[in-house]
Amino acid sequence: MKAALLLSSSRAGARSNYRRGRCTIYSSDASALAGERLQLPDPSQHDFLPFVISKEPLGPVVRQGDDQWFDVVKWVLFAMLNAEELGITQKNIGDMMKSSNPAIKRFVGTEGNYGEQLGLTKDWAVRIVKAVGNYGESFERNVGKGSPLKIDRGLNKLWNQGGIQYAPPIR
Repeated sequence: MKAALLLSSSRAGARSNYRRGRCTIYSSDASALAGERLQLPDPSQHDFLPFVISKEPLGPVVRQGDDQWFDVVKWVLFAMLNAEELGITQKNIGDMMKSSNPAIKRFVGTEGNYGEQLGLTKDWAVRIVKAVGNYGESFERNVGKGSPLKIDRGLNKLWNQGGIQYAPPIR
């Protein structure tokens, strides 16, 4: 396959070159490509290649110097991943509050003081799941196949489902 690189100084310029047929492949990270595809006249006529050529992890960031906020944001992500791994969802969180599983009891705050160690309430993780779901639910709704972006979860699957996502347990 012969290829010639056509550089653009902006995303809009690159999208315009692609839309006008000046190039046949447009490369960027998956989430950027998904957003760019939505701006094309007929998004369904444009596909993602079935392989990843690079990995750029996307995640939450906080301003440097606020260590408590950093810890809260980090543990919110960890809680969402733990919820998915434990099978805790927006729909079943009420039932999970009655679980005898020690990991779930720590998660929902009926055992230990893990939220308090972060400066939060004991039910901090429950409130997250009630508000936005576990990591998989949130991914699917916001950027996954159930969203306009329709991004395949790929490496964003849990470690035990073929992906690389994992979090330390709440303890």
